[in-house]
Amino acid sequence: MNEQTLSMRLERVAAHVPAGARLADIGSDHGYLPVALMRRGAIAAAVAGEVAMTPFNSAERTVRENGQELRISVRLANGLMAIEPGDGITAISICGMGGETIRDILDSGKARLSGQERLILQPNGGEQPLRQWLMENGYRILCEEVLRENRFDYEIIVAERAGPVLYTAEELYFGPLQMRTRSPAFLVKWQRMLHLKQQTLSNFARSRQAVPEEKVQDIARQARWITELLA
Repeated sequence: MNEQTLSMRLERVAAHVPAGARLADIGSDHGYLPVALMRRGAIAAAVAGEVAMTPFNSAERTVRENGQELRISVRLANGLMAIEPGDGITAISICGMGGETIRDILDSGKARLSGQERLILQPNGGEQPLRQWLMENGYRILCEEVLRENRFDYEIIVAERAGPVLYTAEELYFGPLQMRTRSPAFLVKWQRMLHLKQQTLSNFARSRQAVPEEKVQDIARQARWITELLA
């Protein structure tokens, strides 16, 4: 993967960035996403934010080698602290980290959000708490997808602030739109997850140590929800 050939996962993220956007890519790593979009003429400007020195240097190098220094700012900053008021950001992408981490980045950087941006989020697990945060902060989920790459299931969640929104516990768990569209990748992911939950429950039953009843009930409830979803 490089700035010319994005992974399938990043290609799907790129597809949700509005044309002509001013993008903040938080946790940009090598800066491949903003540089690829800029090379294609798909965005007007970008900020590539990184909290660690090594990926920050990598992103700077990618931007420099592609002659994009005037249109992509690479910043060493924690989360949304990379965004400055003058940037006029209209889209924020946060990819390749746990859903709880993405939630915490959004929550601690709330003051940097104008509420006009599109959020394009690609969590590696932990989708439920991330959707919970979106709901509690008035963000409606506009689009969701599941894709499988290199033996991993990835989810992409696209949201915009739209006022009060209410999702059920099951919608927060599976994704409100995914429950309706039921794509083949989505169904296969949850078939795999059901197998894992059932395995966990049988391990609990065989365990010599007592497993907290609350934990058993939680996994059992998830298994029941998945079974009903796939029925």
